[in-house]
Parts: sequence; C-alpha cells; structure tokens
Amino acid sequence: MNLCGYIPESLNEGHGLRTVVFISGCRHACPGCFNPSSWSFRAGEPFTLERQQEVIRDIADNPLLDGLTLCGGDPFFSASECSQFVRDFRAACPDRTVWAYTGFDYEELLTDQARRELALLCDVIVDGPFVEQQKDLTLPFRGSRNQRLVDVKASIQAGSIVTLA
Repeated sequence: MNLCGYIPESLNEGHGLRTVVFISGCRHACPGCFNPSSWSFRAGEPFTLERQQEVIRDIADNPLLDGLTLCGGDPFFSASECSQFVRDFRAACPDRTVWAYTGFDYEELLTDQARRELALLCDVIVDGPFVEQQKDLTLPFRGSRNQRLVDVKASIQAGSIVTLA
C-alpha cells in the first residue's frame, strides 16, 4: 500500500478538523476526478508501518483534530491494509472519528469481506463514483449529487442506509 498524499489538518474532508491520508490506487477512473495522479497503485511512497505510526502519533498529539479521513485513489482497493491501519488508529485515538471516500456504493462494499471489514471500522463513508454530469460544488464533503454521506453505525442499526444531512 502506498501513500500519495498527507494533509495534517483539513476542514474539507469531513466534519471538524481532520488529518487526511491519500491511499494510492483506484480502478474507477471517474471522468473529471480531482486526483487522477492517485490512480496508480505505485504513486507516492510506501505507507510503511513506521509511517503509519507517525501519522497516528501526529493525530494523537493534536487535541484539535476530530479524526482521520481516508481518501485516494480509493482506500477500499487496499482494504485489508487500510483496515489494520484504522484498527491501530482506533486503539490510539478511540475518541476520534474515521471518514472514508470511495467510488464504490456502500451496498457494494458490504458484499466483499475485506471491504466490509474496512467499512465497518468507519463512522462515515462518502460513497459512489464522481459523476461529472452531477457535479455540484455546493454539496458539503462531496463532488456530485449521486454521492452520499453514509452514517455507518446508524445504517447497521437501522438495517438500511442512513445518510447525514
């Protein structure tokens, strides 16, 4: 798994002040994607255990941060590796939230064991491919109208998709 970007503090990828990691690799290839340089699984640098622990320490040491956001590429193409990183993050920062962006629909994530495991570790998933014809820059935390902010825990409890407003 490679890391093709790291933003220590951002207000754009989820509620509150968040650390954002961009995981390399995406096969969705959405026309109009804001980050096509992340599509290659070799983009960036290896996201080693040491680098992962460094990111987790950075978050743990900053009391202003609300959580971690996984972007890409698409972190769900590296779901097994990302799951371990998120488990380590949750152990170190149990009071912080995890958001993830994916071109998969939430329902699709649940049909694959590795992707389901990562999905269930998240608090919010911004799902769905970016659709250029539905681009809407007025929407919070997403780029096109088809994308949803899925509240994972509420969705599991309800047995159906629950979205944030």
